[in-house]
Amino acid sequence: MWLLRPLSGLYGLLLGLGDGFRRSRRTDPQTLPVPVLVVGNWVVGGAGKTPTVVAIVQALQRRGHRPGVVSRGHGRASGAADDDIQEVLPKTPVELAGDEPLLIQRRCGVPVWVGSRRASVALALCRAHPEVDVLVSDDGLQHHALRRQAELVVFDERGVGNGLLLPAGPLRQPLPKALSAKTHVLYTAGRQTTHLAGSLAQRSIDKAWPLAAWKADLPTPGQAVQLSALRGQRLLAVAGMAAPEKFFGMLQAVGLDFQRLPLPDHHPYNTLPWPAHTLTVITTEKDAVKLDPQRMGATTVWVVPLNLVLPDELIVDLHDLLFPTAPP
Repeated sequence: MWLLRPLSGLYGLLLGLGDGFRRSRRTDPQTLPVPVLVVGNWVVGGAGKTPTVVAIVQALQRRGHRPGVVSRGHGRASGAADDDIQEVLPKTPVELAGDEPLLIQRRCGVPVWVGSRRASVALALCRAHPEVDVLVSDDGLQHHALRRQAELVVFDERGVGNGLLLPAGPLRQPLPKALSAKTHVLYTAGRQTTHLAGSLAQRSIDKAWPLAAWKADLPTPGQAVQLSALRGQRLLAVAGMAAPEKFFGMLQAVGLDFQRLPLPDHHPYNTLPWPAHTLTVITTEKDAVKLDPQRMGATTVWVVPLNLVLPDELIVDLHDLLFPTAPP
């Protein structure tokens, strides 16, 4: 780590130069016809950003809004051009959509569009879906070309790690001493893990779905079982995510007996990673979007949705930033 500290200094210098270059060009961020909330990380790797986006979108829906989501689409195949704008539909191949955008679309049923230039993607979504009245950007805190009315920065158990910038540490940018008025912090581990004041979310898992039922166009709620029903079975827990131990820890907390099979983040599942004789697999939704029920053979695959419960006060604060009340 210490050998990498000079590179962290160089990374910080380049960040500063980039900010200075943007200021010198005086290029205004793209303004959209609807307000924008950016959900993202200041640290690399699985802090719970995607479950947060799902929870925010669902909260906006409950308030009567029609949100849309824009994303870079991490995990898209190399054949998807970096500047290609893609609408994500339920049947869009994961190679074109990316696993997390496809998961968001399945969970929320809202317009989801992906592409490397989020401002262009956002404009395309708004033109195609004039009913959308608010956009949520899945990641993009460092994407300054997109004007935003609110930001939500997500941290997990790791906080800021060793507090160093990449590559010696996990930070994408220096941690500020204080937050701007439009920036809120959310801790997905249920406790504060940095010096910044923020809201606490609670993770929960309670049910498992058979893979084919979970992937059906109209899932039947009665096909899901309580996780407690899987106690006593020998399971292989599979997680292709940045922090698979979070998933394993939650399974352990509900009393399941399983072996661990951690996989790289955005694992493509071109071939099945478990032995052919495996009887029962339990996995995440992010993995499930890449699994074809027809390829499972004799293996039973259970899919466990992750739910994130957000404080009401956070939803109110973000809503007020997105839809400020006009002065009398």
